[in-house]
Formats: sequence, C-alpha cells, structure tokens
Amino acid sequence: MEKTMETGEVEMSLMAPGSKQAPVEAALNRFEKIYQPCLAELVGTTFFVFIGCVSVIENEGSTGRLQPALVHGLAIAVIVACLAKISGSHFNPPFTLAIYLCGGMELNLVAPYLACQLVGGMLGAAMAKGMTSKENYARANGAAFDVLQSDGQVGRALFGEVAMTCLITMVLLLGAVNSRTRNPMVPFMVGCTVIFTILAGGGVSGTCMNPARAFGPAVVSNYWTYHWVYWVGPIAGGLLATVLVRLLLGDKKIRLVLK
Repeated sequence: MEKTMETGEVEMSLMAPGSKQAPVEAALNRFEKIYQPCLAELVGTTFFVFIGCVSVIENEGSTGRLQPALVHGLAIAVIVACLAKISGSHFNPPFTLAIYLCGGMELNLVAPYLACQLVGGMLGAAMAKGMTSKENYARANGAAFDVLQSDGQVGRALFGEVAMTCLITMVLLLGAVNSRTRNPMVPFMVGCTVIFTILAGGGVSGTCMNPARAFGPAVVSNYWTYHWVYWVGPIAGGLLATVLVRLLLGDKKIRLVLK
C-alpha cells in the first residue's frame, strides 16, 4: 500500500515503522526500525498503565468514574501523539493484531510489540504500587479489574468488552490505517473514545479494552477473579473491528471483497 505526502504535511499515524503505508522520509537503521519502536511500546505502555492505575487507586469517591475516564483518555491521547512516529503507539495487543491484519505493520514486529506491551503493563502497575498508599492500594485491588463478582455479571461484561473494544479499534483503523479516512486527529479521537466508553460502561465491566492494562495490575496485586474476560473480550472486539474494516468499511487497498 502506497501513500503520498506533500512537503511539510504532518500526519499522526498509529502504524509501525517499516509499514508499507508509512512515509519514507529517510532510510532507517536497524535500531530505528526494530529496537526503538519496541522500546517506545514498552515505555508508552508503562506510563499509560502507571497513570491509569494511580487514577483508580487514588480515585476520590465523589468523582465516580469521571476521574479514571479523564485520566486514561487524556493520557493515551498525549502518549500516542508523542510516540506515534516512533512505534505507531499501539500500547494494546488487540490494536497490534488489528493493525497487522489490515496491513499496517510487518509480521516480524508483532511478537516483540506484544511482549513489550505486557512487560510495560507489569512495570506500570509496579510503579503505581510504589507510589500509592498501602490502604488505597489494597482497597482498589491494585487497580486490577474487580467489577465482576458473580457469574451472572460475566455475560454482560464480556459483551461490553467486545463491543467497546470493537468501537475503539474501528476508530483506530479508520483514523490511522485506512487511507481514505486517515485523520491527523486520531490521538485525540482515540483518547475521546476511551473517555466516553469508560463513562458509559465502567459500571458493567470496568471498561478494560486492553489486556496489557488488565494483566499488569493482576500480576502485581495477584488478583485474577474473572481475569479471562479482559483477554477474550478485547481480542474478540479487535478482531471484529478488523473484519468490519477488511470486508465493509476499508478502502479498495484494504477491503478484501466488493472492490
């Protein structure tokens, strides 16, 4: 997939360096093509999970879901905008899988990206534990997702994770990968989607949409109750968004049928 770019145009692309869609401004060396993007994914995921966990652990009861929603959304928007030109700013395993399946990155970076995101999740959760008080940390289970307490809640929560992750992944793919709808405001768009999905669905599932965000706090706090929901739901939602883009919503270069 080719992309043209006028002189001086600035584009925020959530794709990996080396992508067939990324503009070639200068030849990248091995460090810039492989190691630097992986480090950016590690650092970006670490700070996103750190800030997100702290917002939950130190959340004032009077603010409800507003504080975590704003912190997660604004944090991801800023970090994405800063690191997009280095790694593509995925910070989320379903995003990486969806971008790869839509032709936005090379296969050799998929596994390293996923590993860096999970390690970043653990580092961010550990940083949050070191910063917050023991009382607040214990009360919030280390910002692990603890909304689900019974089997009767699982079906609704799983559906919510699938639907909300599908939405945010679709925003990502259409805003950053699909050439016809690509938009330089995609960091802001993704951040806003995080905010309103947490406000809408936080009481149902906690609105994870990111296995790395769920995995890190679960490891550090050793809280695994219904943890599988936060893997199955987001991954299924990301794959569903990929199918929608590849079959129906993508441009001719991405769409597999009806060209």
